[in-house]
Amino acid sequence: MGINMDIIEIKDKVERNEYEISFHAEKERYAENITIFDLEMAISNGEIIEDYPTDPRGSSCLIFGNAKEKPLHIVCGYTEQKWIRIITVYIPKPPKWVNERTRDKGG
Repeated sequence: MGINMDIIEIKDKVERNEYEISFHAEKERYAENITIFDLEMAISNGEIIEDYPTDPRGSSCLIFGNAKEKPLHIVCGYTEQKWIRIITVYIPKPPKWVNERTRDKGG
C-alpha cells in the first residue's frame, strides 16, 4: 500500500534544499531550458494534479506549477532518507497534454 504525497511537505523540503534531481530530470531540464530556480518556483506555487501512491517504483505525484510565464510539470517521489526526488520535469504540451491540467485521451 502506497502513500499519497503531501504538497505542503514537498514545498517545505524543497525550500530547505532537502531534495535531489534524478539524472533523467537533469537531462529533461537542460533539453527544455528549465533552470533550478524555475523548478523551485513552480513547486512553491504548485499543486498536485495526479497522485501515484501505488507506483511500483515508490509513491510519487505530478505537480503543476508556474515559473514566470512557463507552466511546468514536475514528477516527484521520496528518497530512502525521505528527501524529495525530482524524477522528471517538463513543459506540458501536445500531443500528450490538451492543456496544463488535462491529459490527451491517448496520453
